[in-house]
Amino acid sequence: MESLFASGHAADIVLAVLLAEATWLKVRGESWRMVLGLLGPAALIVLGLRAALVGAPWYWVSLPVALAFPLHVLDLRTRLRSE
Repeated sequence: MESLFASGHAADIVLAVLLAEATWLKVRGESWRMVLGLLGPAALIVLGLRAALVGAPWYWVSLPVALAFPLHVLDLRTRLRSE
């Protein structure tokens, strides 16, 4: 189990699940905008986690995590406007 996390493959598994979920949502007829807004922030946070797990420099950890926030805010704004 330790090598699964040390290699970053645990994050890869989560990213694969997010990709499967995105595919399922598209098959159900959801828009790309909705799928990206819903799953984009999670994927970016997991990319930051993967970078941390493999010992990447700090900027590869912080950049995707920082990018997740504005994407999440845009998604919230879109959802609140549609209510």
